Amino acid sequence: MKITKIDVFHVKDKENPSIHPILCRVYTDEGIYGDGEAAMAYGVGSTAAFGMVQDLANIVIGMNPLENEKIWDKMYRTTFWGQNGGGVFTAGMSAIDIALWDIKGKYFNVPIYTLLGGKLNDNLRTYASQLQFGWKNTMSGMFTIEDYVGAAKRAINQGYDAIKVDFFTFKENPSEGGFTDKDRTTLLTPKNLKIVVDRVAAVRKAVGPNVDIIMENHSFLDVNSAIQLAEAVKPYNIFYFEEPNTPDPHTAERLAQKIQMPIASGERIYTRWQYAKYFETNSLQIAQPDMGTCGGFTEVKKVCDMAYTYDVAIQIHACGSPISTAASLQMEAAIPNFIIHEHHQCNLVHSHIKLCKYDYQPIDGRFKVPDKPGLGQELSDFVLNDRESVEKVTIDGSTKSWTMA
Repeated sequence: MKITKIDVFHVKDKENPSIHPILCRVYTDEGIYGDGEAAMAYGVGSTAAFGMVQDLANIVIGMNPLENEKIWDKMYRTTFWGQNGGGVFTAGMSAIDIALWDIKGKYFNVPIYTLLGGKLNDNLRTYASQLQFGWKNTMSGMFTIEDYVGAAKRAINQGYDAIKVDFFTFKENPSEGGFTDKDRTTLLTPKNLKIVVDRVAAVRKAVGPNVDIIMENHSFLDVNSAIQLAEAVKPYNIFYFEEPNTPDPHTAERLAQKIQMPIASGERIYTRWQYAKYFETNSLQIAQPDMGTCGGFTEVKKVCDMAYTYDVAIQIHACGSPISTAASLQMEAAIPNFIIHEHHQCNLVHSHIKLCKYDYQPIDGRFKVPDKPGLGQELSDFVLNDRESVEKVTIDGSTKSWTMA
């Protein structure tokens, strides 16, 4: 079996103009295809990831899609910039690798978790993620104490027993928008610290003692302010503190020594080589590799296995399309150190749901792992055929065919 062509998609949907998913479909000469994602849809970088998938697609045409280790190593080692390449490069690798495992599962007619060693976990405990955007089918900012309490109660009423909130995203008044980097670095002012602590306290009171609260920070604090915030919220029993500061092995070690709560990070840590430095110093208690940026199944399984030897739990970072969700579930089903699954706010929004054929959602805070062959998920007709909202490039080893809105 050989890879014959790869379609790469850049979604520019007017329904959600701030999100630009980067997706791909890998075709073979036996009629089997697989879907993947470079999970850089938000922030700055989606256009770079779109180009990166194309560049890597050119070097894997003609290869056997079942030889995922050989293809991964070629993408990493023969491209000059691949080694220790960082987010954009490994996101491009991830998209192709996820699609290859989708092909492999379909070829052997089994879910990917079977190929990874078999299902250890099912009905995965799941948390409602990024409640600062409201936990509705549209995303909007939460500003008042009542906003945060309302979002938390909506999730709990749906059966979740764990939630994640970035309490430091938005200021108190809608007209003021969000906090800036300057507001959240060095030592926090008493006013800013009080805003966050009051929100945490109110949410804890609203959900009660039996719901886990994950405190998200998106890396915006520095070491000193992260320690300051962790001390201030200690009475509210935080499940874990996610991305306290910019990912760095040296500062992570200091934080682990100072903060008396579990620390999670990983969406901006790439490949086994970067993770090893954190594991060696025991500075992470929960590792969060992203299937769509860390290198796909081939690499993330290695990270999970390495984490297991250091008693580090795994929560796959999942904020991409339903392709990333399916990939995350397949991986989490097959690892012994799984702790909890992330169900991001974006998965409630129609513009995200319509990217794929199936709309998988948790029931009562538990997520069933898809049992269909491969990922158990496929790109929708909207992605494959909508020329007004989707830019497509076809790579067949010789030419690039552009289809543009």
